[in-house]
Amino acid sequence: MTGIPATPAAEARTTCPYCGVGCGVLARVAADGEVTVRGDPDHPANFGRLCSKGAALGETTGHDGRLLAPEIGGRTASWNEALGHVASRFRETIDRHGPDSVAFYVSGQLLTEDYYVANKLMKGFIGSGNIDTNSRLCMASSVAGHRRAFGEDIVPGIYADLEEADLVVLTGSNAAWCHPVLYQRLLAAREERGTRIVVVDPRRTATADECDLHLAIEPGTDVLLFNGLLAHIAEGRALDRDFVASATSGFAEAVAVARAEASSLADVTAGCGLAEADVRLFYELFAATERSVTVYSQGVNQSAHGTDKVNAIINCHLATGRIGRPGMGPFSVTGQPNAMGGREVGGLANQLAAHMGFEQPADVDRVGRFWNAAGIARHAGLKAVDMFRAAGDGRVKALWIMGTNPAVSMPDAGRVRAALKACEFVVVSDVTRTDTTLHADVLLPAAAWGEKIGTVTNSERRLSRQRAFLPPAGSARADWRIICDVARRMGYADAFAFDGPAAIFREHAALSAYENDGERLFDIGALAGLDDAGYERFEPAFWPQQPGEGAGRLLGDGRFPTADGRARFVAVRQEGVALAVDAQRPIALNTGRSRDQWHTMTRTGRVPRLMANTPEPTLEIAPQDARRDGLADGDLAHVSSRYGFVRAKVSISARQKPGSAFLPMHWSGQFAANAGAGSLATPTTDPFSGQPELKNVPVRIVREPVAWTGVLMTRRDLRPTGFVHWSRCKVEGGWVYELCGTETGGQGILLSRQFLNGFSREQLVEYTDRRGLAYRAAAVDADGALAEALLVAPPGQLPPRDWLVSLLGSRAPLGPADRMALLSGRSPSPMPARGRIVCSCFNVGINQIAAAVARGRHSVALIGEDLRAGTNCGSCRSEISQIIEGTRLAAAE
Repeated sequence: MTGIPATPAAEARTTCPYCGVGCGVLARVAADGEVTVRGDPDHPANFGRLCSKGAALGETTGHDGRLLAPEIGGRTASWNEALGHVASRFRETIDRHGPDSVAFYVSGQLLTEDYYVANKLMKGFIGSGNIDTNSRLCMASSVAGHRRAFGEDIVPGIYADLEEADLVVLTGSNAAWCHPVLYQRLLAAREERGTRIVVVDPRRTATADECDLHLAIEPGTDVLLFNGLLAHIAEGRALDRDFVASATSGFAEAVAVARAEASSLADVTAGCGLAEADVRLFYELFAATERSVTVYSQGVNQSAHGTDKVNAIINCHLATGRIGRPGMGPFSVTGQPNAMGGREVGGLANQLAAHMGFEQPADVDRVGRFWNAAGIARHAGLKAVDMFRAAGDGRVKALWIMGTNPAVSMPDAGRVRAALKACEFVVVSDVTRTDTTLHADVLLPAAAWGEKIGTVTNSERRLSRQRAFLPPAGSARADWRIICDVARRMGYADAFAFDGPAAIFREHAALSAYENDGERLFDIGALAGLDDAGYERFEPAFWPQQPGEGAGRLLGDGRFPTADGRARFVAVRQEGVALAVDAQRPIALNTGRSRDQWHTMTRTGRVPRLMANTPEPTLEIAPQDARRDGLADGDLAHVSSRYGFVRAKVSISARQKPGSAFLPMHWSGQFAANAGAGSLATPTTDPFSGQPELKNVPVRIVREPVAWTGVLMTRRDLRPTGFVHWSRCKVEGGWVYELCGTETGGQGILLSRQFLNGFSREQLVEYTDRRGLAYRAAAVDADGALAEALLVAPPGQLPPRDWLVSLLGSRAPLGPADRMALLSGRSPSPMPARGRIVCSCFNVGINQIAAAVARGRHSVALIGEDLRAGTNCGSCRSEISQIIEGTRLAAAE
């Protein structure tokens, strides 16, 4: 079994735990325990680059908020007691109600070895297909589309294709924020070879800011756009007739439907809400450019018709024969670090392991024989949305959730929380407390990044190692070990007698090659003989990995893993969105990632520099819609759908199409009151993939009549109650809480004043204005340092807080002048304010950038020279451009 480096100063080669790019990371632990990270210059995914989140990984390895010991019913328990309790409850439930009465809901955050044993336990030995993953919300439509077209879940291309293409189409992908390292590789290639970039997205994203053509389509009209492209290809010289005839089937049917759907350019432009000249340019560019790559992500997948969208894209590449060759092909970019690895081991409810499926009885028999599992599941299990419905109505009576937060991230999240409350027995294994752990009967502390050992697979099918460089926090354990320990206690000891992740990986690799004579392209049989030392040394590598060979691009030879060896065109029709806007709910809400945040912020939300750019939940809305609804910047909006409601601060932006709005997906109950996008989202799913439509939700937006606002700066980790709205942001030394309400100002002061009840009169300095509408207070600790500050005022009248926040972080004793100035919020000596952070990599604020522009630094490159902003991951370049333009316009006026 492998372990952490032998010396504290050793630099561990590992892999980033965020998106599916799979960047290599070098991590070092200093003698005092401080962790520092840098990009691995030798890793072929990133060549030393890291995004803002990856660069801050060293700041996420502390133990604040971590689960440190097992709990049963809220009390601390031993591992032996907790594991025995989980095993006995699952065994009793299965014996009484059958194997389909239990379920696992797992995560793309798990390592491949964790995933493998979870899938083996549920499908092989419990005998149910009821294991699904949060990748269902992420990439399930790509999986279904790949299988329909190629016969197997295959990503044909590799990252180098973005650097060898002459045209890259990014559809439903804000790569500048969501996959910034990969996006910077694309921009560098454009600088070198003049690559043209087309962005297909309803929003004007940071990605769209640097493209050659932005197609701001109406939500859900992707199929129509690409059907039009297929019809255009079929009429011109771009059609590769030889490839279509020799390597595909179904072309005539697909083209007939495409022509019927998109009989003219005018039909496409009217349906998609685009200018005819822009669509014509896109079609002509694609037809004329052999080296074309189409990158797609959540904007395509997260739809009730996501699978059809994927196949509409693939159809165009099959028609041109542009697949699996340098600079060509459809390219699904995954959202999670091991979404691909989970697909390899069968983590989705409708899959078996090693790219085998329930549809083929021979596959079921093969996996059963390999595992020596006579009771292997014979049919697919419940997909994510159906799984939580079953937990709510009593069909699923015992549920184990691993490394994910469905109480926030699932659509119709209110119903999911009710299901968790109703379910008879809920186990959660995770690294930290979340909205989901609130509903757990048993909590199991899992090892976090930096403590885990295993493998992940990135979006280009490249396997990489995650290596431990820290001991587990408290008594936390690796997920694979927790699962195997439960399996042994359930009576399956022989099948789960692994002594470490290397042994699990060897079995996983061996299964991929078992009775595989080339029918399945996923084959890493060459790695089945790796000993522990070889596993520890393992270098990043593509799959397939067969004896004597490895592979990069796939399918370029025109041979596909289908029964007849041909790729399949799939005839797809344009369908409407799951729910259309109407007079009651006239705005189509989109959701996705913020630049510096990840999932439900359990890791990134505790890093001050990652919170600084967007410190509170905001709703981005078009100016026309804001005017119609009487909304101004900074107003509190009440946003409601047929499933629930949220509150968020208004941000008016011309980047948003009229009739649409955008709400980040990240805000959980740990960081805000009722701001989670999942509470609004529709649970309607794609009929093929089971992926829900998260990108289009009809909502009603109403201004909340806020009468008072407040800000609390504190060292304490609090969860306020009784407030109409609150959110919190991590800062150095503590937290900043934004508060507001619809009560009178006096009532708001009374409500907020309760935070200070733990301080004595001697510790407090207070002020209330004569009208009773404004209140200011500060508390000092025994050493005379600022411990807490509270400011309450009518909207728009709060004093500055930058200085007070800096005092909270410094913990330095206050001098007489500082004490006198506390309630003003202003430093007694001049203190330049950086303003809101724009560049998280180098902590550069908006005021610093504006000052540089005023000095004549009128380009992103010049700002980078002066301040370094925008020179690392590049995800702030778009915002820097906006600041430059805004400052210049203001100066001109």
